[in-house]
Amino acid sequence: MAPRELDRQIVAGVGVVFAIGLVYLLALQGDRALPVFWVLGVAFGFVVQRSRFCFVAGFRDLFLLHQGRMMRGILAGLAVATVGFAMIMATVVPNPGTDVLPTDAHVLPLGVATIAGGLMFGVGMVLAGGCVSGTLYRMGEGYVGSWVALGGVMVGLYALNRTWNWWWEVSIAADPFIWLPTDLGYTGAIVLTLGLLGLALLAVGWWEKRSPYAGFTIPITQRSAAAEPEQQPNDLVKLYRAVVQTEWSPITGGVLLALVNVLLFIRYRPLGVVGEISRWSSDIADSAGAGVGTLKGIDGLAGCVARVTEGTWFTDAFMLNAGIIVGALAAALLSREFKLRVPRQPRRYAQSLGGGVVMGYGAGLGLGCTIGAFFSAIPSLALNGWIYAASLAAGAYLGVVLIRRIQ
Repeated sequence: MAPRELDRQIVAGVGVVFAIGLVYLLALQGDRALPVFWVLGVAFGFVVQRSRFCFVAGFRDLFLLHQGRMMRGILAGLAVATVGFAMIMATVVPNPGTDVLPTDAHVLPLGVATIAGGLMFGVGMVLAGGCVSGTLYRMGEGYVGSWVALGGVMVGLYALNRTWNWWWEVSIAADPFIWLPTDLGYTGAIVLTLGLLGLALLAVGWWEKRSPYAGFTIPITQRSAAAEPEQQPNDLVKLYRAVVQTEWSPITGGVLLALVNVLLFIRYRPLGVVGEISRWSSDIADSAGAGVGTLKGIDGLAGCVARVTEGTWFTDAFMLNAGIIVGALAAALLSREFKLRVPRQPRRYAQSLGGGVVMGYGAGLGLGCTIGAFFSAIPSLALNGWIYAASLAAGAYLGVVLIRRIQ
């Protein structure tokens, strides 16, 4: 890429930053939640783009490459979020032994739907090449396949909404809510959660050592020195390069994303992106005369369930999802990494679409994706988060087996 083209990317990135500020000012004129969700959505997109923080890579690379670099970042983020969430929940429910669940925490029904949803999501995310949140940020980076995958996710969520009432009557309505502090107290639940995360970290290290490539680290690509100016950069340029142009570690990405999650939960609710996309699919279907009707029981559930909003598409959840895309776009442009990436093989479109459909159905059934039902559920000290994680891992393994067969 020529220097002039690189400069155009930075100019475009600065323009996106100004647009982000303008949207923020406009959002201030509406609901007070809109600017908060917008800013944190942009931060989400920026963080995951700069750190390449990817839940799919975390699970897939363990099975495909025996590589746990990304999974360590995920575990670090879960540990930070667990402590932050516990502090927030303790102010809402000071005495957890009263069977009162903390408002908006991702304590979800635990049953067959949790397991089936996690398995389907794990398979779908590997096939599609990204989870739902990963799909959103890669859309901002210029991946055409991710736009196709999002279409598949919407189809899958619509299919789930059409069958939701059956799942509700057969299983979900009777599934228990198991919140660890109820029986263990906050201290016991935190110690257990952090202990399990520590064991998972040890297991990742053990698994890596089983690889024939143990000890080998994939080098981070650096820009050539010839592309840099001759003069010594000043402190401001050094800071810009460190924040915008240098790839962050997965641990940095995981910790920062956890802090975004904690900040959002302090005033509103934990991160989740699927419920809003489910609303998009249902609203579009309703406009076409193929609405899903009333979904039983969703008013009593937290997590990423479909929400019905009358009169406008510009909800706080819309601002979060849109912010992820725009934040990733800004980061990609400012780091000179934006590129329109078009799949060269037609079967890649089918793979992205099909993976998205399976992933979308699983996300709706499991009441969340890797963000809502995993990254926000385990820190909520809910057992459903761990069961979903195990199912997600099993699904990712099956997805890797499928990928190897169709390559």
